[in-house]
Amino acid sequence: MPVTTTAHPEPARPKNLLDPGFELTLRPMRYPEFYDRYRDAIKNTWTVEEVDLHSDVADLARLSPGEQHMISRLVAFFATGDSIVANNVVLSLYKHINSPEARLYLSRQLFEEAVHVQFYLTLLDTYLPDPDERAEAFAAVENIPSIREKAQFCFRWMAALEEGEGVARSGRLESRADRRRFLLNLICFAACIEGLFFYGAFAYVYWFRSRGLLHGLATGTNWVFRDESMHMSFAFDVVDTVRAEEPELFDDALEAEVAAMLDEAVEAELQFARDLCGEGLPGMNTGSMRDYLRAVADQRLVRLGFAARYGARNPFSFMELQNVQELTNFFERRASAYQVAVEGSVSFDDDF
Repeated sequence: MPVTTTAHPEPARPKNLLDPGFELTLRPMRYPEFYDRYRDAIKNTWTVEEVDLHSDVADLARLSPGEQHMISRLVAFFATGDSIVANNVVLSLYKHINSPEARLYLSRQLFEEAVHVQFYLTLLDTYLPDPDERAEAFAAVENIPSIREKAQFCFRWMAALEEGEGVARSGRLESRADRRRFLLNLICFAACIEGLFFYGAFAYVYWFRSRGLLHGLATGTNWVFRDESMHMSFAFDVVDTVRAEEPELFDDALEAEVAAMLDEAVEAELQFARDLCGEGLPGMNTGSMRDYLRAVADQRLVRLGFAARYGARNPFSFMELQNVQELTNFFERRASAYQVAVEGSVSFDDDF
């Protein structure tokens, strides 16, 4: 007699980006835009060895005590900032964005975060030759209050995702509440951490560059700037996709939570500014940084489809020039600046 077998149906493929599961099949490709972002990121390769910090050592000796304090605090923040972002990529984003195309991009982002960590390690070794000073910088999340507050802000939003009922029980986004927590985590890291904390740090770097100082730091920051802009754009694309697939998640309550999150992030970054700027330095003070941060926060809100909140204008002309300079220099830079040239157009509108 013929042997009969019981057919086991293939598991249904996820319909939406945040549906639980771990899809592995790239064909048919459901989200080709994420795959395109991965390919563009590969073209954007750079290495820490290409950054020349030798001239910065002489510049550091010329800085005033207030400027030296600013640099020491800045590199202390850099020492662990990208490591926190990398942890969230692995523990939250890669785990829950159910798209093999998106996970390709996140794998690339994780590599870029590692390059940033290496760059900042090299920066600290160069800028802080004293071992005790370096040790203090690496422990900044524990012993420098203005940096500790920013780190705790990050950790709270990472922990909030794990507190979701489905995530705590099965590690999956099983409910609408779980998916809202995931969206808030994603928006926090894209808009507040990469899109505000790091853009605040970039402003200090480009303020020094506008005065002809620390060109090595500025060169490396240019390339980090491009990476972070791409990380933000990818995250916002994920938000757009979820909004299209599950519009019921985007209600007034979510907008209010995002607005409150950005308020907290702006205040944390302002505390950092008070630490860095003290009574103020020529062309850089807490008041101007407040306007800059609020202008950036409004840009993040508008990009997310929410109402602007602050109505501030960017007071730093050197940040507006950053868009033009980086776009121009990108195509004229020597071949070793990027290992593979990027083809097509590049825009930094609304990223400063």
